[in-house]
Amino acid sequence: MSNGEANQLRDASTGDLFKRLSQQTSELVRKEVDLAKAELTEKGKTAGKGAGMFGGAGLFGLTAFLALTACLIALLSTAMQVWLAALIVTVVYAAVAGVLALIGRRKLKEATPPAPEQTIETLKEDVQWAKNQRPSGAR
Repeated sequence: MSNGEANQLRDASTGDLFKRLSQQTSELVRKEVDLAKAELTEKGKTAGKGAGMFGGAGLFGLTAFLALTACLIALLSTAMQVWLAALIVTVVYAAVAGVLALIGRRKLKEATPPAPEQTIETLKEDVQWAKNQRPSGAR
């Protein structure tokens, strides 16, 4: 704060000071709400990706079952034994489903807790700042 601003504040009436405080407080609250919205939107996107990965894991799990059935029928006439070929396909799809489930789980963990952590931190800083703004003679 410059000396000119400090002199203006010293010369201002109590009503003007309260008006200025009210305006600054309103602006601060609006900015904190905007920050909270942005933070929650980002966490929601991450949770959506994690849920999508779980959906993909479910799809590949179902595909593994269907592939097992198709392999039992289609591979009857091949040189390899039918059960062995079907088992190989099933294991591959099951591995894909497992990887997608692990990735989805990690994405969901990244999105929790769904609290706006950065906003909470800046609010703590704002409270500390406000406490330090008391006149030096006040306690």
